[in-house]
Amino acid sequence: QLQLQESGPGLVKPSQTLSLTCTVSGGSLTTTYYNYAWSWIRQPPGKGLEWVGVIAHDGSTYYSPSLKSRTSISRDTSKNQFSLQLSSVTPGDTAVYYCARDWDRYHEVWGQGTLVTVSS
Repeated sequence: QLQLQESGPGLVKPSQTLSLTCTVSGGSLTTTYYNYAWSWIRQPPGKGLEWVGVIAHDGSTYYSPSLKSRTSISRDTSKNQFSLQLSSVTPGDTAVYYCARDWDRYHEVWGQGTLVTVSS
């Protein structure tokens, strides 16, 4: 029942801001019975997965130390959506970006992912 769907532009120019939205259906961003959290993870071509950041059910945010200065995660509870903004992008930010629901240290449910290419 729970589904997550990433959306946003597939092409971003260097130095600009990458913006993605994750739409959640079949579940609530604000559920408190379980300690759910909502993450962004990315995978550059040919590379492994990299955790970007997370927003908890109460709106608290946490980011990868390597990306913290450029990352912002927010949510719109009325739309059951959470979003990623990654500023000052370079070609090294090219990746498939996933959103996921987290529980008990696991990314238990994933979206399909969306490829974002940083190129001029």
